[in-house]
Amino acid sequence: EPIIAPELNPDCLLETVKYFTQSTGNLLSLNFLGIFRDYTSEFICYTGLSVKLKKESFGLCLSQSKGYDMRYYTKKTCFYNSSNTEFAHYIAGLIEGDGSIHTPKAERSRKGVINYPNIQIVFHLKDLPLALLIQKELGCGSISRKKGVNAYIYTINNYEGLILLINIINGNMKTNKIYALHRLIDWYNKYKGTSLEKKALNTESIISNAWLSGFIDSDGHFSLRSTESGKHPKIECKFELCQRQIDHNNLDNLFFLEEIALSINSVVKSIRNDSNNPQYRIRTTSLKANLAVVNYLVKYPLFGSKFLDYKDWVKVVKLFEQGSLDHKLNMEYVKHIKSNMNDKRTVFVWDHLQNFYNLNK
Repeated sequence: EPIIAPELNPDCLLETVKYFTQSTGNLLSLNFLGIFRDYTSEFICYTGLSVKLKKESFGLCLSQSKGYDMRYYTKKTCFYNSSNTEFAHYIAGLIEGDGSIHTPKAERSRKGVINYPNIQIVFHLKDLPLALLIQKELGCGSISRKKGVNAYIYTINNYEGLILLINIINGNMKTNKIYALHRLIDWYNKYKGTSLEKKALNTESIISNAWLSGFIDSDGHFSLRSTESGKHPKIECKFELCQRQIDHNNLDNLFFLEEIALSINSVVKSIRNDSNNPQYRIRTTSLKANLAVVNYLVKYPLFGSKFLDYKDWVKVVKLFEQGSLDHKLNMEYVKHIKSNMNDKRTVFVWDHLQNFYNLNK
């Protein structure tokens, strides 16, 4: 007769994790790390590497096991095996462009209420499809409408989601926002018993991965300018990035903007110096600079609604490249394209999201 036995359920993990045992009959969850109780080998493998699990026993009450809860471990948390992916670079750029990392000063408030850290990403209303796709890929977080502005806020504040996101962006940061990430890591190491590493700024070329495309999706701007006054009509294609000069931690943002400018044959200029919010601006002023932007975005595309503006912008850039643009004869054509870009766009086709990065690719 055939032998009926439980199926071995091998799991692939990158790092050592805890697993738990309990007495027979006291099953607390059917999904211990995605593994069935008693039927998992003592060793697990990840791409040929054997990893021995640390065993910890506990009774009926999960709170007796300090700092651990079964809900913290999901397949996405355990199976995420690399921060060196285009998804990771893109998300890091997106967060550094229009995201924030909030870390409480203590584990509990003076009244004993538990404080929760969070990471938030701001999306324009028209970029909701991208926000939903990222939420689906990460498998955590909530999206809410921000009152008073045309924006949605994607918030991640649960343990497993934040640990996953820390592992994704850690080592891929290129701006001063890395210090906010390090404060969050310090908080988890202090209050949750983790041993997360604080990785340094990423020093890879800024055009060697998808970080810049994520940053552009947050803060970039593509524009067409058509001037008919005077004897010589003029058409211009411009790409811009603006950032405050000094951030809220009193740190200068010039260093990474200079790297961006250098990579696209442009320069950083100071603007609004007499205002309360002086800024740095990168603006392309030549065909060479515009083509550098195009060459990068062909390899590492945009995924927000700016991709649609970029596609229209490129139509005119290509006319310059081919030497076929006549500033007078092409004026109406350019004005028509311009009339449907940026805030004037009313039709959105999201086919390009089919090419969005997977978590581990």
